Amino acid sequence: MKKVLIIEDEKDLADLLAFNLEKEGFVTTCIHDGKLGLERACSDIPDLILLDLMLPGMLGTDICKELRKDKRTAPVPIIMITAKGDEIDRVVGFEVGADDYIVKPFSMREVALRVKAVMRRFEHEAPESSTTTLSFGNIIMDKQRHTVTSAGSEVELTSTEYKLLLYLAETSGCVQSREQLLQRVWGYNSSADTRTVDTHVTRLRSKLGTPGDIIKTVRGFGYKIEE
Repeated sequence: MKKVLIIEDEKDLADLLAFNLEKEGFVTTCIHDGKLGLERACSDIPDLILLDLMLPGMLGTDICKELRKDKRTAPVPIIMITAKGDEIDRVVGFEVGADDYIVKPFSMREVALRVKAVMRRFEHEAPESSTTTLSFGNIIMDKQRHTVTSAGSEVELTSTEYKLLLYLAETSGCVQSREQLLQRVWGYNSSADTRTVDTHVTRLRSKLGTPGDIIKTVRGFGYKIEE
C-alpha cells in the first residue's frame, strides 16, 4: 500500500484528505507543523507528499527545497497545496521542485485523481531503448545515470523537468500538444491545466541556458525539439 504524507496545518482539512485517500487504498500520515513534517518525511520516506505552502515552523517552499537536496527524498513526488492561485506562486512552487499544484478550494475527487496520476507517472517510466545517451544540440542526456549536461555543464532538473525533456528528445522533430504532454509526462487525461506545461517548459529552458532554445514553441499547439 502506498504511503502519503500530508503536511497541512489545518487539522480538519488534513483529516478530510486522509479520510478520502484512505478510502482510495492509501496509507496516510498527517503532520501539522512544517519542521516536524520535514523530519517525518526524512525518517519515514513516503511514496508521495501533499504539502501545504503556508505552514507554522517552516514554509512549504523551504521544505520542498530541503527534500530535493536529500538524495533519499529527492525522487519523492510532491503535490503542493495552497490557497494562493496566482501564476507567480505556481512558478515558485515548480521552481523549488513541486511536481504538481492544487489550489484551495478543491474537491476531494480532484485530489485523489491527481495523487493517482502523479504516482502512475513515477511508477511507469518510459521504456528504456538500447541507447542510453541522447544528444541534441549542446545537450546530452544520460538515461542510465539520469543526468543532463548543457553546453558541457551538468544541469540539476526536477524529476518532472527531466521526464519532460526526455519525452521531447525521444520525439524530436515531432510537435507535441500541451494535452499530449500532460498525458504522457503528467499522466493526466484532461486538458484543464495546460498552463502547467508552459510553466515547466519556461523553467526547463531557463535551466538549460542558451542550448534550451532548441525547445521550440509551436503557437496555438505545443512544443517540439528541433535542431
